[in-house]
Amino acid sequence: MTSYNNVFFNAGAFVGGLFLLEFGADRFVDHTAVIARRSGVSPTLIALLTAGAEWEELAVIVAALSQGRSTLALGNVLGSSVSNILGAFSLGLIFTSGEIQFDRSSKIYTALTLLFTVIFVFILAFFKSIGRAAGGILVAFFVAYVASIGYYIYKGVMAAPEDDDDDSDDDDDDDDDDDSDTTSVSDFSESTLKDEETAPQKVIPLTPLTPFHDDNSVPHESVPFTKLDSSFTKPAPKIRKPPRSLTYHIFQLIAGFLALSLSGYILSHSVSSLADTFELSGTVLGMTVLSIATTLPEKFIAICSGARGQNGIVVANTAGSNIFLLTLCAGVLFLAGDVEALVASVKTFDLLVTAASASLFAVVVFIGAKRWMGIALLVLYFAFIGAEFAFYR
Repeated sequence: MTSYNNVFFNAGAFVGGLFLLEFGADRFVDHTAVIARRSGVSPTLIALLTAGAEWEELAVIVAALSQGRSTLALGNVLGSSVSNILGAFSLGLIFTSGEIQFDRSSKIYTALTLLFTVIFVFILAFFKSIGRAAGGILVAFFVAYVASIGYYIYKGVMAAPEDDDDDSDDDDDDDDDDDSDTTSVSDFSESTLKDEETAPQKVIPLTPLTPFHDDNSVPHESVPFTKLDSSFTKPAPKIRKPPRSLTYHIFQLIAGFLALSLSGYILSHSVSSLADTFELSGTVLGMTVLSIATTLPEKFIAICSGARGQNGIVVANTAGSNIFLLTLCAGVLFLAGDVEALVASVKTFDLLVTAASASLFAVVVFIGAKRWMGIALLVLYFAFIGAEFAFYR
């Protein structure tokens, strides 16, 4: 019999873990970028390692592996890669207006996504014969990807992926951008003087207690009092806060890493408990509930970017996330996971959906997108979720 107390507790822990996961990811990415910039690390490398990277997914996978839940980790990798395309990219298309044509960088990232997806599906299909060497191959692909993309961005062939966490913490941005331009008091005073010299002269009404005299000292009637023109009130100059110390950013980085680790443990443990309670497969819950939850930021960014017409961000967000998932995250899974459990949990249906979604992603980007394509992709995603629960639970 189902224990509803256990269900409600784990559901609440799951929701709380999601908030902690987002908090940790923001802190980890933002302050890593600041520390790297101050240390003289290439900004291209910073963009590649922080923008479009799924560090929160990696934290969930590591936590699931530490609890012996390799099937849950595999389901999360497969489900998130499908969700990023059919669930997030589709929303970006739906919220755009008119036909969309993508640039060269978007097409290159999309082609890389399709290439790595095909390699991942091939390795997973023959994982039993390849073994843990598959993990090393995928990690090597990730290193080669970072190096090659960094090189081509340096040469000016491509544009770096956009960061899906740029808008997540405005306060941190104010503190972190301590190397940006500031307006000094002297600059403000100089500009103010110039404005006063060119500004038109305005008549200021006097109070009844102050008689007005012209140059011939002939008294005139007093003028009724009115409020002074607000344009004569000069705003105080904005002085930026002093930059935070490097120790502060290191402390915030450690706090973000700890939050990521703790949230990964909470999410994987709560989902595993729910799977045991309802007698569901860990792979199915990873493919559906966990992957939907952990890709919520990607869905939100896709909607905002699509509504603003920033189509390149929609593609880079999807492509960067999937490449990270199918190389580094999958490589760690294959290196540290239970080989027998992984082989037993692989389903042909999941592999076909993963490959098909990447193929559809490439077709849409290369031929140009329309809103009805986004609706069709989203319908396919709902059909995929329904099939998982109906036939593979």
